[in-house]
Amino acid sequence: MAKSSKTKSSRAKASGKIAAPAIPRPTPDNSRLKSALRIGVVGCAGRMGQMLVRAAAANERCLVVGGVERAGSSAIGRDVGALAGIDPLGVPVGSDAGDLFDAADAVLEFTSPTATLHHAELAAKHRKVHIVGTTGLEAPQIATLQRHAKQTAIVLAPNMSLGVNLLLRMVTQVARSLDPDWDIEIVEMHHRHKVDAPSGTALLFGRAAAAGRGADLDKMAERGRDGVTGARKPGAIGFAALRGGDVVGEHSVIFAAEGERIELTHKATSRDIFARGAFAAARWATGRKPGLYSMKDVLGI
Repeated sequence: MAKSSKTKSSRAKASGKIAAPAIPRPTPDNSRLKSALRIGVVGCAGRMGQMLVRAAAANERCLVVGGVERAGSSAIGRDVGALAGIDPLGVPVGSDAGDLFDAADAVLEFTSPTATLHHAELAAKHRKVHIVGTTGLEAPQIATLQRHAKQTAIVLAPNMSLGVNLLLRMVTQVARSLDPDWDIEIVEMHHRHKVDAPSGTALLFGRAAAAGRGADLDKMAERGRDGVTGARKPGAIGFAALRGGDVVGEHSVIFAAEGERIELTHKATSRDIFARGAFAAARWATGRKPGLYSMKDVLGI
């Protein structure tokens, strides 16, 4: 064997070519692997799912251990990193959410209400942190989440933006400070692909305003006006939903009175803000006692 190697070396020198040195393979950072939060993503082929994968892969405190899609999806079997447009992570997309909850410390999802309730049941079964950014959940569905949250920590936040959650507090304070003669209208705009209206964030703003007035949003909300509707009802909280283009999310809460108007507005230009909030929620919820939490709990406001 030594003679053969020497002969090959001599031939290389004779031809004027020098063999390229072997590229050293990176040694896994075992200390990082042990300390990193193991992240799983439900709906990893969607726009928000891909964003979560990219952000988690770039976060030194996170490690992507899995991603799932619904059965029959063309994404199943593909590398979750390559699917998200980054280098392969060596993690194939699966369809078994149970396996995902078994492998991860925290599972993140921005999906549909029906899917979310199924995954919350798995989170309770596996005692894993569940971060829910799903919008469109109705009161009975939230009650189901509360039931599952008796077994594990679930953070429910239709909007995980720091700015939005700070603005929610401001809306409550303004509504509390103004008398009932001030009309409240909430206007939101999102991309053309959004399927629910008003947005979950718009409803959050509505509940924040109702809380400031000591009112029940379900009794005071006006979710749409068309035709001859008559004069505006006193104390109503109105909603208007706009859809178009690629708008990430814009929300305005308008307080209108005779002769003046106050507008509180938040505009999101990148989904990065939601991913950052989701990871902050996952880190905060890890090790917490079971319960249904919100971003107010995460941010301490």
